[in-house]
Amino acid sequence: QVQFTESGGGLVQPGGSLRLSCVASGSIFSIYAMGWYRLAPGKRRELVASITNTGVTNYKGFAEGRFTISRDNAKNTMYLQMNNLKPEDTAVYYCTGTNPADFGSWGPGTQVTVSS
Repeated sequence: QVQFTESGGGLVQPGGSLRLSCVASGSIFSIYAMGWYRLAPGKRRELVASITNTGVTNYKGFAEGRFTISRDNAKNTMYLQMNNLKPEDTAVYYCTGTNPADFGSWGPGTQVTVSS
């Protein structure tokens, strides 16, 4: 099973930006779709965005226009560029393969805190 390590989170003010990285322990070339999820206090884990091997993307409504998901198969890495961050974006962000065959287990995630 491929494992994923998230990084790039931190504390930013509203309107700020962060670039999250997701480094896989092995090749992601054959992983059809990967995605970023987030878990906020008191809420269920939710999908933020996903991307296929060929670059087809899908975004949740709150992410569309502000976030950009991308992947570099040669580097076994996926990214989430987050712009115009809002306090409601505060959560722990996770990455994984989205299809059941590509999902192993949730990693530690990376904390994103948006506060003034």
